[in-house]
Amino acid sequence: MKPGVSNYFGVPTFVTNYPAAIKAFYMKPVPGNPERVLCADLLAPEGYGEIIGGSMREEDYDALVAKMDELGMDKSEYEFYLDLRKYGSVPHGGFGIGIERMVTFVAGTKHIREAIPFPRMLHRIKP
Repeated sequence: MKPGVSNYFGVPTFVTNYPAAIKAFYMKPVPGNPERVLCADLLAPEGYGEIIGGSMREEDYDALVAKMDELGMDKSEYEFYLDLRKYGSVPHGGFGIGIERMVTFVAGTKHIREAIPFPRMLHRIKP
């Protein structure tokens, strides 16, 4: 990993409001700035990478369909997802934690495979 913002501060750092072009279609735009989305990633220094990533989700059906049209997505493949919004939704968000990356960072191990109970490698695909 090339040095960047995560190494600049030397501590885990939150980065927020990424450009919409590099994030998922379902992320909610920043009010007044549709070029950015309401998201946050916790980046660990020393090459450990993203530990936590999350965002607010677009709850407006019409806005979601417009975004999918803009990106040329096949809405029939996401019918189940759109149905969740079609009859009304509430503002909501979600996040995920990379448990192995978190353990790798906290334990200070040199490689993520040391934090995975049964790592899959070139010659080992079964536990």
